[in-house]
Amino acid sequence: MALRHEKRLLQKSEINLGREGTAQAANFPELRNEIVALKKLEQEQKEVALRIARIEEGIKRIEEERQQIAREHAAAIAKLEAEKKPLLQQRNQANNNVDVCERELAGVERRIQESEAADRELLKQLSDLHALNPAPPDLETLSANISARRARLPEERAELVRARLGSSDAVRMAKEKLNTAEAELSSIEKNIARTRSEFEVRDRKLNDNVRAQQEAARDARVRHQTVEERKNPAYLSIGRHLAAKAVAPPNAPHLLAEAHRRREAVDQLLQHRAELSTLSSQVDKQELRKFYFSIFSVLVLLAFTLLVVFQSPRGREWLPQETDTILSINADQFERANLPKRWQKDQPKLWPGLIGAAASVPGLKLSRDAVRVTRALTTNETGETREFNLVEARRGLSKVIRAISDDKTFQKRPGSGLPVWERRPDFAVARVGPATLAVGAPDEVDELVLVRLGIKPDLKITGQLFDRFQALDRDSALRIISRNPPDLARVFHPIFTPELLNASQLLGLAVNLQNPVKARVLIKVNSPKNAADLARNLHDHPQQWLRLPDSQLLLYSQPPEVQRQGSSNVELRFALPEDSARLLLERLAKTDAPQSVTAY
Repeated sequence: MALRHEKRLLQKSEINLGREGTAQAANFPELRNEIVALKKLEQEQKEVALRIARIEEGIKRIEEERQQIAREHAAAIAKLEAEKKPLLQQRNQANNNVDVCERELAGVERRIQESEAADRELLKQLSDLHALNPAPPDLETLSANISARRARLPEERAELVRARLGSSDAVRMAKEKLNTAEAELSSIEKNIARTRSEFEVRDRKLNDNVRAQQEAARDARVRHQTVEERKNPAYLSIGRHLAAKAVAPPNAPHLLAEAHRRREAVDQLLQHRAELSTLSSQVDKQELRKFYFSIFSVLVLLAFTLLVVFQSPRGREWLPQETDTILSINADQFERANLPKRWQKDQPKLWPGLIGAAASVPGLKLSRDAVRVTRALTTNETGETREFNLVEARRGLSKVIRAISDDKTFQKRPGSGLPVWERRPDFAVARVGPATLAVGAPDEVDELVLVRLGIKPDLKITGQLFDRFQALDRDSALRIISRNPPDLARVFHPIFTPELLNASQLLGLAVNLQNPVKARVLIKVNSPKNAADLARNLHDHPQQWLRLPDSQLLLYSQPPEVQRQGSSNVELRFALPEDSARLLLERLAKTDAPQSVTAY
């Protein structure tokens, strides 16, 4: 390898010497063929360079023409837009006039109908009056009053009919003006569209021409480089001859010394290889076979080791195998995002409610020292819920362990080989990893220690639940997944509708609390048909499926993007309104107000 490297460096130094010493090569008749070949190649390079210059000049002219066309396009569109503006105002004014006239006509029609209804009502009153038996003593007076009122109605109705005719004429004239204005506006808009189309066609042609010229220039540069590389054999022959004759170019005498130095290095390596060949011929063949067998055995062992390493499962979260629901909170995202900071100021109980027992660890400031808080919940046959908490620290836990040890309220006791610090009556802490703490009730912490030591089975990442959990974005501020979705309404305040929970076999949610808030939902159902039905319902009726129960708030601000993943998986992506995101966190933390929330 060293010899090949030095040979390449020698060849490069001889080529450089030949390139700079071409003038001195004319003094050697034996290099005449190389000089003739170089002159031919240089002439070809000049022709290619001239072609490149012409192409670049043509590209420059085309670009200037494109800029001129762009200026003309802008001027023409500006002129047409200026003509369009008064026409648009006229159309809007005519439209307003039509609306006013139609309202006037509708008012007149309503008054005519009211007059006819009043006439019918008076006639009915008169008939009822005469039908009374016995007749009232003031029958004639009442009849006269009703008749007088009916007598006034025809004149009023005639005035209203004349007003209706006038209003109809006004509506017709206003509509004619509106149609005329719309026709003129449509004409100017067609002119604008035609002008844009014409300029786009011209610009597209020029763009294609530029692209063709650039491709030709690229090919010419490649050709120029190819010709330059074809000169290397001639330069190499000239450089070797000048090095052999110890002739250095006046402008670069160091190139001759470099070539001689590289030649000496190559000669030394050739001599060394010859010595190694002599020694190899003297080596015992049996010992050599043993050496090769040892090397082969080491390589095979290394291959098996790498295979075992890559096939072994990745790290685990060290949670119990019976875990049904996992809530993971990214403390970094909560610390960086502005929305959670503002919500925490408005509701101081929000952050402690989200992280649960992790807020009680002494000496650990979660917003500064923690990376992630994981809460795992399980529900047994009797409906009792147990919670397991893991805190992943940003750095080592020496300061936290020291603070716990110095706290007199904690008592240290062994927990199946790992130390556990317990504080009466219902809090304990144990270190289950280099930067991981198990916190919570003493029984749950003891079980996490057993899981960490392998005494009890853990939730392996190759399981169905954790595969989908890992599929959610780990950079999200909040992730929650459940393989028994109806239990979510029991362990947290309701965040999904009963229809969605009952239709899901597995449900996961990831929320990114940047502005705007982004959410991603993973749903697994028990059959491809149910997956198709669920995807169709989520697409056609999202307001029924994606809302916060007991409130008017929706989980999306725009209709969600629905995708099918495989045969029985559905994925949703949508932007989460700020009020909905806040209420979602409050319900996970169980700090929301009991009354219903009204959408703004």
